[in-house]
Amino acid sequence: MRAVVCHEQDLQVTELPDPVPGPGQVLLRVLRTGICGSDLHARVHSDATADMAAEVGYDHFMRSGSPVVLGHEFVGEVVSYGPRTRGRWKPGTRVVSMPLLETDDGLHMTGLSPHAPGGYAELMVVSEAVTFEVPDGVDVEHAATTEPLAVAWHAVRKGRVGRKDVAVVVGCGPIGLAVVLMLKAHGVRTVVASDYSPGRRALAERCGADVVVDPAVESPWDRFADDSRYLTTAPDLMQLGMSTMKRLRAVPFLPWPRVFQAAEKLGALPTGPVVFECVGVPGIIEQVVTAAPLQSRIVVVGVCMEPDTFRPSMAINKEVELRFAFCYDPAEFHTTLQMIAAGTVDPSPLLTGTVGLDEVADAFAWLADPEQHAKILVDPSR
Repeated sequence: MRAVVCHEQDLQVTELPDPVPGPGQVLLRVLRTGICGSDLHARVHSDATADMAAEVGYDHFMRSGSPVVLGHEFVGEVVSYGPRTRGRWKPGTRVVSMPLLETDDGLHMTGLSPHAPGGYAELMVVSEAVTFEVPDGVDVEHAATTEPLAVAWHAVRKGRVGRKDVAVVVGCGPIGLAVVLMLKAHGVRTVVASDYSPGRRALAERCGADVVVDPAVESPWDRFADDSRYLTTAPDLMQLGMSTMKRLRAVPFLPWPRVFQAAEKLGALPTGPVVFECVGVPGIIEQVVTAAPLQSRIVVVGVCMEPDTFRPSMAINKEVELRFAFCYDPAEFHTTLQMIAAGTVDPSPLLTGTVGLDEVADAFAWLADPEQHAKILVDPSR
């Protein structure tokens, strides 16, 4: 079979033996595979990422000296089964799968490990246990976005965003755009998207963002300066406590501690917006912590591959919450596929190009320009 192999940061189309499905595995003919920002990072930063992965117990992340077939966002059709499988679907059935391959020597990250070749190839194997049939009528290119949209859905759930909350998405690359899509699919009424790129701001609008901001002209945080729901300075917080107590104690025999507790349970006390940091470069977390309103909930989705710093004292004084979102669970993955099938989320704005295997190296270069592309799919038959 033909496949794109990454070795020493170089991408080359190579002839490889056809994979043979092992126990619990399904052989797929790849229909589409998305090029992910993680692939771009892994190509350049694989050794540093492998060192970090080893610290949390995973010793098989790709290294620059190990040839790897990338691609973990894929849809394919069933070809055949290995032993100890249930044969759930007929050959030709379209499926998506979580990029996690179970082998005799453990679990491996599909497309990011030499032990689990990914979807930049004509054929690949997946684990039947985490594979799901694509419902009838779902466009094959839409199905290929299940994995990145599941990442975004996990981040939205991690942020505990309510429909009446304001959500701020900082950075409108592919993952930021996916977060915008899933926020709107979740019914969040006000989504603010911020990016320096005119092209990405236009895509954010297409994804449903209600307010789009060019941070070179206007800070997204200016939107909260006159909003009484949000506290932007420490004196605001102190004054709120003082004025509230004056009003409560003006009412004789009022059990004001209970009133406070009831207000907290009902969500009547001021909180900050929910912020999704989708840039992933040094300094962004510090910028968001410093500029966002008090008591904001910050979900870090962008993967920063370098050491970074922020001021804990600032985060403490503003009582912001920092959460980090990385992946998803099987239920979130399946739910995302069902949302695509139901039309609850339309991934069309994300998709800006399709290439064959011979153009993958070029596509990596094109993705460096935010005005050109957001999500490029690979069609191995092209």
